[in-house]
Amino acid sequence: MSHRRGRTLVLPAAVAGVAVVLAACSGGGEGDDGGTADGGGEAGGTITVWTMESLPDRFQATQEIAAAFTEETGVKVDLVGIEDAQAPQLIQSNALSGDLPDVMASFPLALVHQMASLDMVDTETTQAVLDTLGEDTFDPAALELTRQGEDQLSIPSDGWSQILVYRKDLFEAAGLEPPTTYAALEEAAQALTTGGQFGITIATDASDVFTQQSFEALALGNGCQLVDDTPEVTLADDACQETFRLYDALGSDLSPAGTQTVDSTRAAYFAGQAAMVMWSTYILDEMAGLRNDALPTCPECAADPAWLAQNSGVVTTIEGPDGEDAGSYGEIANWVAINGDNPEGAQAFIEYMMSTGYTDWLAMAPEGKFPMRTGDQDNPSAFTDAWADLDAGVDTRAPLSDFYDEQTLDILTSVGETIDRWALPQGQGPLLGSFTAELPLAGAISDMTAGSLSPDQAAEQAADAATEMLQRQQ
Repeated sequence: MSHRRGRTLVLPAAVAGVAVVLAACSGGGEGDDGGTADGGGEAGGTITVWTMESLPDRFQATQEIAAAFTEETGVKVDLVGIEDAQAPQLIQSNALSGDLPDVMASFPLALVHQMASLDMVDTETTQAVLDTLGEDTFDPAALELTRQGEDQLSIPSDGWSQILVYRKDLFEAAGLEPPTTYAALEEAAQALTTGGQFGITIATDASDVFTQQSFEALALGNGCQLVDDTPEVTLADDACQETFRLYDALGSDLSPAGTQTVDSTRAAYFAGQAAMVMWSTYILDEMAGLRNDALPTCPECAADPAWLAQNSGVVTTIEGPDGEDAGSYGEIANWVAINGDNPEGAQAFIEYMMSTGYTDWLAMAPEGKFPMRTGDQDNPSAFTDAWADLDAGVDTRAPLSDFYDEQTLDILTSVGETIDRWALPQGQGPLLGSFTAELPLAGAISDMTAGSLSPDQAAEQAADAATEMLQRQQ
């Protein structure tokens, strides 16, 4: 899967049988918010850090921050870049050999919860980091998703969200309300499917988690959950049935024909062939013409590469008829302290990366790294303010504020307040991992939008698959 959308990773089942005892280590005492060794006791020596920010430019940027940390604290950092797809197997093989790193960087939510279920996570050090930095400097929703009972499993760093992008000019010309509800979304998609133009382009690829992400984003807006607190799979409940019905309407008749993928959906919106698209926030720099291999191609974009950005609006939560306290879909990248040999060094490093080095870390890709730590004790909005001025893009760099109005940026920076995910609040992170890896939902959606299944049948098929997975894990 493309790094520009994030992914959910799954540990192999064999890891659960690994007979390796990882000793729990203390992270040390209190300290000032500044990311120095004072926050983690007598830090020193060397720590090993695995990072999923393995693209050359991001890895180099991380090396530079780590070098500054070493100069300040004396703790040496052995930085190892790993690919998303490598992570599960590397964790398995290194757990068997007793050679896991001290810290993992940019690890997604489901994988964090799976590692925690196998006693790999040093929650004592993690809590010490949070105590030093200040719990009240983080978005509460991000902390909730990274907590299991009384244990803080990781330090939420940054995130991206699944968003609905829509053509404000077309909506205004047609007298349509912004697509913030199921009803408004469906009405707009129907009204704007005309004259060779589609109302929306939405994922239907059976082989890509992007399809599940798009569905989950809509589902959370209607209170549709994968599992309840019992736990019992709830995909066939009324709230989810309504999401399947809406997705079928959007994907069958109001979106371009054929299988729609992460690339084809973006291409259709960029060409002006669709009035809406559901994508991740990584689309924002591309929509502004800052990435040469993904430039907007609409007729108006030839004269002004940023035209599409300036004429698009963003919605993060689409509320359905059953969507009380609706949430928005997002992925959080985490700092994970592992039960390793140098907990003091690990604590000092994570504190540094979330304070002194935090803005430089966010600057690697601001369009997909919204800060989950909003500020510090001196300035509650220090990091969100700094984020707004960071240069985004790949081939051309410029602040997102050059292309998007203040209202849009406010919507994006508030993602941490409303972010939600299936299964994690119910303590079923391993189920989410398996469900995402095996993709039964994406398959059901593909069959449904192709006309092979009704929405009710698609819901039942996905629910049956999830129930079987849940039973395997109990």
